[in-house]
Amino acid sequence: MKNLSVQNSEEYLKKSAPLADRVRPFDFDCFFGQDELVGKNSPLRRVIQNDDLTSLIFWGPPGTGKTTLARIIAQKTKACFVKFSAVAASINDVRKAIVQASERLKFKKQRTILFIDEIHRFNKAQQDALLPSVEDGRVILIGATTENPSFEVISPLLSRSAVYILKPLSFQAIEKILLRALRNEENGLGKMNLRITNKALERLINFADGDARAGLNGLEFVANYLKNKPRKIIKAEEVSQILKEHALRYDKKGEEHYNLISALHKSMRDSDPDAALYWLARMLESGEDPKFIARRMVVFASEDIGNADSQAIQIATAIAQAVEYVGLPEAQINLAQGVTYLSTAPKSNASYTALLKAKEDAKKGSFGVPLHLRNATTSLLKKIGYGKGYQYAHDIPGKKPNQTHFPKEIGEKKYYNPAG
Repeated sequence: MKNLSVQNSEEYLKKSAPLADRVRPFDFDCFFGQDELVGKNSPLRRVIQNDDLTSLIFWGPPGTGKTTLARIIAQKTKACFVKFSAVAASINDVRKAIVQASERLKFKKQRTILFIDEIHRFNKAQQDALLPSVEDGRVILIGATTENPSFEVISPLLSRSAVYILKPLSFQAIEKILLRALRNEENGLGKMNLRITNKALERLINFADGDARAGLNGLEFVANYLKNKPRKIIKAEEVSQILKEHALRYDKKGEEHYNLISALHKSMRDSDPDAALYWLARMLESGEDPKFIARRMVVFASEDIGNADSQAIQIATAIAQAVEYVGLPEAQINLAQGVTYLSTAPKSNASYTALLKAKEDAKKGSFGVPLHLRNATTSLLKKIGYGKGYQYAHDIPGKKPNQTHFPKEIGEKKYYNPAG
């Protein structure tokens, strides 16, 4: 039996925990969203309810239910559920957990589920340490990650795990989560008797941007603001005032960073200036470095426009220089000019595709430069044939000599097609 001081300490920690942690559900009845994955009669839900799990990885943005699903699994399983945070766990912690799992299976015939939050933060050595025990079934691995597991989880571990993708939560799912927290008397805000206007609720949901944790944190900020006030109605104006501005979900080094720049690039390639401006605005509002955007525009000018508009590279370079010189917020205007110009410019990738073809031939070997193309910088070099037979273009009618410019091993090639 726990002593009274330990019990009191645990009760205090539970009550002082953030709202998002206090109202985290233990069962599917209160788990809102991700219906495609864990709706009634879905395969994953049946596997969890039947306690018949194999190793799996939950991949999705923050606040979409990865850890909550792990918590539900912990309640449903007869296996020993061991939780690690990859931020704090060492390789020795992992090895110790595997030894304990082996003993548990041998002496108690009990399986072990090892839940690793933020598994992408485990280095290769730590992931390698997991592999044998996952492979032979001593451990059932559940990993949670906000990063693309294709890049962050080693291939052998990935091939032995089912990957489930969690999407940003819908407006309706966030609404249910917030209203449940507002009414929950045991762990939520129910004892405060707060009411909320439809407009205020809508602003909180928009603030969440598909992230339940962000929405619950926002609700808790607003509730604390009203704690000592006689009026218990949450109004839209107060939500806007307290939360200040919509914090867009974005990770400048993560998956969303590359998704958004890809959307911008492809919108410009497809000559859609309006969509390009939207993605530009998304990146700027999310705090992206404007110099990164400008650098990508310089690349785009040559990759997708090339010689179809020879001014494109000049303008893109000028925009990049302007962004460096002016800085935010005014540099946004420069970027908008660049994005609209590049979007509406004629398109050609002929230079880029020609380079790719030339590179394929370049990989075939380090073949020597034909002697007539070499400079005879010394008498010895001239004597052995450097520059012999070279036709000087300016002395030839039409300035187009009839001589080869390729190594004989490659032969004559045609890479560049301006019409391409």
